[in-house]
Amino acid sequence: MAAYALRRFWTMLWTLLLVSMLIFWIVNLPPGDVLTNQIQQLQASGEAASVSKARFLMQEYALDKPMWEQYLIWMGFWPGPHGFSGILQGDLGWSFELDKPVGEVVGEALWMTIALNAFAIVFVYLVALPLGAIAAVKANTWVDYLATFVGYIGLATPNFLLALILYHKGAQWFGLPVGGLMDKQYADQPMSFAKLGDILVHMIVPIIVIGTSGMAAMVRRLRANLLDELGKPYVTTARAKGVSRVNTVVKYPLRMALNPFVADIGNLLPSLVSGSVLVSLVMGLQTIGPILLSALRSQDYFLSGFILLFVSVLTLAGMLVSDLLLAVLDPRIRFSGRRR
Repeated sequence: MAAYALRRFWTMLWTLLLVSMLIFWIVNLPPGDVLTNQIQQLQASGEAASVSKARFLMQEYALDKPMWEQYLIWMGFWPGPHGFSGILQGDLGWSFELDKPVGEVVGEALWMTIALNAFAIVFVYLVALPLGAIAAVKANTWVDYLATFVGYIGLATPNFLLALILYHKGAQWFGLPVGGLMDKQYADQPMSFAKLGDILVHMIVPIIVIGTSGMAAMVRRLRANLLDELGKPYVTTARAKGVSRVNTVVKYPLRMALNPFVADIGNLLPSLVSGSVLVSLVMGLQTIGPILLSALRSQDYFLSGFILLFVSVLTLAGMLVSDLLLAVLDPRIRFSGRRR
């Protein structure tokens, strides 16, 4: 198991390196950048001092170098104007649009995004696992029909529409705070138990909104997989031998049905992050989604490049976790690559 985990981790590192190259190339695809645009505007208005500052920033962050050298400096593989100072060394770059370090821009929003999506994943699995299993065991009963109805509603309702409904009716219907991830009184205060509690209460509605569609899809998939397993001959044989109904469901069929369920972790993380952009805009959430959208519009590529790389890290980490969990659930996976 340890050898399999090391192989997967090594593969993840190489994949992340290739993804970082692709991200840097994509964010540099549009002609010009925020500094070049600023210089052109300032030259047209005759502000020589500001033009000098913009050109100084271009040299300071090696924007006058070839693209391959810019990438190596950005990642921290190549010495720049200040030596080795890139993402690997903790220097995330400079936001030219906001005129501050990228680390300060993303700051709290980064951790809010991680926490929000982590809780959303927990919500998805805590609801989908029992609901899908019960729907399969109680197939063609009112329980199954109810689970199917919930699944269809969850799949058919766009996240942003559900966000709009709860944004206007959430406090009225459920008495929960809606909008933002904390009260204004805690915005500039350091983290405390009171602030943490307020954040957790504010997260309830966004977690439901972001996780609903993923939960509905997983309920349908788990129900179908478990029904397929329950119809196989080994389950019929187990029942004929007097094995209890609980064991004939939990011991092997449910374990086998969980394989694609666990494999979805790698796909669920990026879909939640990307799907929460509109939700964050609608509900005023302090996550990286609105920051990414603004950075892409202004071609602030240090900021947008880091956020895209961060989402890629989440995706690859989710795929690594899902592969390791699959190897635990099904030993055939970790032994399949060995020579006979």
